[in-house]
Amino acid sequence: MTTPILLALDTATDRLAAGLLAPGVRQALNEPGGALASARLIPLLMGLLQGSGLAMPQVQAVAFGQGPGAFTGLRTACAVAQGLAFAHGTPVLPIDSLLIVADDARLQADAPQRDGTWWVAMDARMDEVYAAAYAHGPAGWVTQVPPRLYTLGALADTWLADPPRCVAGSAIDAFGTRLPWGDARLWPHTQDRAAALLRLAEAAWAAGASLPADAALPLYLRDKVAQTTAERLAVRAAGAAA
Repeated sequence: MTTPILLALDTATDRLAAGLLAPGVRQALNEPGGALASARLIPLLMGLLQGSGLAMPQVQAVAFGQGPGAFTGLRTACAVAQGLAFAHGTPVLPIDSLLIVADDARLQADAPQRDGTWWVAMDARMDEVYAAAYAHGPAGWVTQVPPRLYTLGALADTWLADPPRCVAGSAIDAFGTRLPWGDARLWPHTQDRAAALLRLAEAAWAAGASLPADAALPLYLRDKVAQTTAERLAVRAAGAAA
């Protein structure tokens, strides 16, 4: 199978992940995000392309972390992905941002423990957690429990009824003993978010999961509708770069 040319980005957390996949090329970059993401993202993506002798018209799809995650980060990622895709008639590949965490943690585990069910639990602030469960097997990832916003009590009840085997994500350090980890193996830290994003983008492309640019929408689990200044600047910058 020919390797596709994919550009990938994710700003759902306080880390910025960007990557480029092409024949003979697999580049993954992890950098500080947060307030810096909107200013750094487009130059980083254009630098990846230029460094590999490529340009946007050659990109077959733009993959982006659709959430759940930080509101500003999700809007930035969607705005940039949509702006670049619209300008060149390029499809997009929405990637579950919690699945990125699961995929990274899976490769941190010993090989015999990599298949099975993985829970992801990310600190959503205000004593709430973004959580989901995924099963990995020979055919890849299957979502068992889709991303939801849980109170600590609701997630605790879920796990007490059916204890998790493996858990990854920032909620491990954020909430400690306030959640019932039981005998689960824990992966609190992501090692290479950008590499996991690229793996999932490649799998999504192979599965025919590409969508038109106007489908580059964030997965919100909280209500908020106003754009921040950073988000408006990201939209303008994406259009200018395209």
